[in-house]
Amino acid sequence: MKSLFLSAIIFIACSATHAQDRSISNPYPKTINVSGSADMEIVPDEIYVQVDLKEYKKKGENKVELEKIKADFLSKCKSAGIEDSLVSIASYEGTNYNYWLMRRQKKNPDMFAGIAYQIKFRDSKKMDQLVELLDDEATANFRIVKVSHSKITEYRKQLKIQAIKAAREKGIYLSDAINEKMGEAITITEPEENQLSIYENEQISQFSNTARMANTGEDFSGGGVDFRKIKIRYEVNVVFALK
Repeated sequence: MKSLFLSAIIFIACSATHAQDRSISNPYPKTINVSGSADMEIVPDEIYVQVDLKEYKKKGENKVELEKIKADFLSKCKSAGIEDSLVSIASYEGTNYNYWLMRRQKKNPDMFAGIAYQIKFRDSKKMDQLVELLDDEATANFRIVKVSHSKITEYRKQLKIQAIKAAREKGIYLSDAINEKMGEAITITEPEENQLSIYENEQISQFSNTARMANTGEDFSGGGVDFRKIKIRYEVNVVFALK
């Protein structure tokens, strides 16, 4: 009988110790998990355009070589007021920079070489000015590859802060609804920054008037068409303790 009583005491003591250990290992037995979001729309001031240029030959004339096309293009960029630092080479086609295509061109002199430039614009006005100066025969393509904003990092920071504040406000009124009091934040899950999506919830804009005319042949003049605003959105998850 004494042995049985002693075993019962030991079992109760162990259970109490185990319960105490669980209490220590989980200082927040009651929590609330809430999300907060924030978004904004901004007008892009960084517009990246790729211009594809290619050698061409008119009937009865010699082929216009790539070196001349390049020189003319860069000259027209300067005429449009585009700084050299905003123009870069995106790729070459059929030149010494592409050995396989270069060999094919030697066998077939009528094969046309090409080059692609990327230009960074701050607005659509200079883009329109450049399009008006371009050699239509040499310009194979003119397209916007991405848009962004010079202060995008700061805007992202602001949105994350706003999203966390929104989560806290939501947690307070949800806790009040069940007669609880919200305590300290336990965890904050930062949203991933997907770089393009520059695209990270950022929408690529549509073409400006002249750029669209260059690609479609349609006349959009006077339509007032310009870039859509970039939309950025963040959602943050926060776990709060309940008192």
